Amino acid sequence: MAGLLRSVAAALLLLSMTSLGFAANKVIIILDASGSMWAQIDGKPKLEIARESLRTVLQSVPADDEIGFMAYGHREKGSCEDIELIVPPQAGSASAISAAADSLKFLGKTPLTAAVKQAAEALKYTEDKATVVLITDGLETCEGDPCALGKELEASGVDFTADVVGFGLTADEGKQIACLAENTGGKYIQASDEKALQEALVETVAAPAPAPEPAPAPAPAPAPEPAKPEFNFIPSVVMAEGGDPITDGNAWEVYKTKPDGTRGESVTTQYNSYEANLEPGDYIVVARADEALVEQKVKIEAGQVYKPLFTLNAGTMLIHPKAYQGADISDEAHVDFAFPGGSTTHYGDTKIIVPAGEQKITVAVGSGSVTETIQLAAGQTVEKDIVVGVGHAVVNAYYTAGGDKADSSGISIQIVKAKKKIDGSREDVAHSYGPDSKFWLPPDDYVAVTALDLATVEQPFSVKAGDAQDVKVTLDAGVLAMSAPGAYSIEMLSSKKDIQGNRKALGLSYGDTWQQTIPAGDYVVVRHMSGEGQDKEMPVTVKAGERIEITVQP
Repeated sequence: MAGLLRSVAAALLLLSMTSLGFAANKVIIILDASGSMWAQIDGKPKLEIARESLRTVLQSVPADDEIGFMAYGHREKGSCEDIELIVPPQAGSASAISAAADSLKFLGKTPLTAAVKQAAEALKYTEDKATVVLITDGLETCEGDPCALGKELEASGVDFTADVVGFGLTADEGKQIACLAENTGGKYIQASDEKALQEALVETVAAPAPAPEPAPAPAPAPAPEPAKPEFNFIPSVVMAEGGDPITDGNAWEVYKTKPDGTRGESVTTQYNSYEANLEPGDYIVVARADEALVEQKVKIEAGQVYKPLFTLNAGTMLIHPKAYQGADISDEAHVDFAFPGGSTTHYGDTKIIVPAGEQKITVAVGSGSVTETIQLAAGQTVEKDIVVGVGHAVVNAYYTAGGDKADSSGISIQIVKAKKKIDGSREDVAHSYGPDSKFWLPPDDYVAVTALDLATVEQPFSVKAGDAQDVKVTLDAGVLAMSAPGAYSIEMLSSKKDIQGNRKALGLSYGDTWQQTIPAGDYVVVRHMSGEGQDKEMPVTVKAGERIEITVQP
């Protein structure tokens, strides 16, 4: 994982360098924050993959690009109006967008058509060039028509483009929204995993600006000037006093000095070993290696050669995160560093240079975490295994004990603590969707609250460090397929009346067909018509593990 992030960052750096001198892009990124983003790819929730990919790619977007961030489905369940422009388009918005993505809740619907329209309007697409990049793991669920919107925006925009990234969509699902990109001259990119999503964001968000017009013919060469030294500035950087120079993985930033002694205009950014021929003047030079940096003021005078030494006062941390004692290194682990003057997050096996001093390192695998404090001296290398101490649970739902596994993506699994709080509620631990939902959990007693349509079951289980639990949840339910020709809605009621003669309403669907998973038992299906007195009802018995099909005639 760490190698992949470095490769993507290097590619983005090259793209950002090739875009220097061209007009800045103006882009709004739209992120799908619907509930389905809790589904997992290779054991990691899609929402985490999206957050990490955004954070990585945005670090190397050209500094003058104006990037905004919009989300939908992050505040309300079931609302088609839940669309928000969280970060308006502006230069230098990478950290604000990453923070916004990290704070999102993922729980709503998918009004992607309305979101793209709002983003286009926010970019004043009828007046200026505008680009929208949509990242979605689902199709439109709010009756919008993405194909028609693409044609509308292309016709009325000055230079409008919509790029669409289908994250985890099938090829057939992708065809249903690819037209939004195609109708605006944009790209539709299928992204099935973390690597593909990062590559798609590089291609859309961090793509270089178009090539400029050919430069005019060069003017005649001036008369040769007197020979100068090949280089007049040859700096070196060390981790600690007396240490060997660092020549790989470090960076140099050179700024002109303002009259008040602070950083002014950027002159250059270079990597690894650095030699330059600087014009006479005052400069501020910053030497970096990962999270450690030091800066010095340098005065360059004509005819002089300068070889300053920069001392980072830093050390190297090699952290090997493990889920439990004896486990392999975990690629899923979050490794958070807090060190003198800052903090950062890495993933999986981590090697990092940080300022010397007290290091507070928190490793999280799934819902478990552990924090250790380590003293790091300048020039020192500390290598350490950090064991979180979690167990692994895979949760599946079955219609009957020993029967067929429910493989619907609509399965919702909530993991809560078994022990109730004083108010009777339980502490929420983790969520997932679909079959084979995987959880890393600290040792404790838990309950898997599993829901599929109208069937909800609580299954207790316990986890120990290093455990691999196969949690089987028996729904004791069947599938009821209902048809009511000509009806405007179908309602399900309990068969038993209460003391006042009323039956409990269990669910309602508009239209004349409806299919639901429902606990085994006796029910009444009501066919609602528009005219008074035309309602019809039919009793039905649902058996666990069986499919029942009924038709309620007029």
